[in-house]
Amino acid sequence: MRSVGLAVFLCLSILVGTVQLSFADRSSVSVSAPEAVAKGQEVVVRVTVTHSANSSLHYTQWLKVWANGKEIASFTYSGNQLPEGATFAKELKTRVTEDTEIKAEASCNIHGSKGPQAVKIIAR
Repeated sequence: MRSVGLAVFLCLSILVGTVQLSFADRSSVSVSAPEAVAKGQEVVVRVTVTHSANSSLHYTQWLKVWANGKEIASFTYSGNQLPEGATFAKELKTRVTEDTEIKAEASCNIHGSKGPQAVKIIAR
C-alpha cells in the first residue's frame, strides 16, 4: 500500500512539474536609467528580469547588458546556481561620455528570450 501511495505522489509531482513547464514563458527584461545626464557622469542602470519559473530544471540561464554595443555585464546561471528569483534585478554603474544606448537581454534555459530591450541616455 505504501508503494502505491509513493507511485501516486511521484506521478502527481511529474504532472504538476509538466503543467508548470507548459505555462512557462521566455525570460524578459526591462531596463531603467536616467533619460539625460551631464557628460562624464556615472549613472545607475537597473535591469529587471522576469521569468515564470526558477527551479533546477527551468530558470533564466543568462543575462547580458551592453552600452553602445560593448558588453558591460554578464551573468550566467545553472540548475545548481539559480538566479535570486523568478523575477530579479541587477543594478550596474556606467559612465556616460556620449549619448548611450543601454541594451539588455536574458534567456530561459528551455524557452529562450523574449528579445532585448533598450533605453537611450542623452549626454548633455
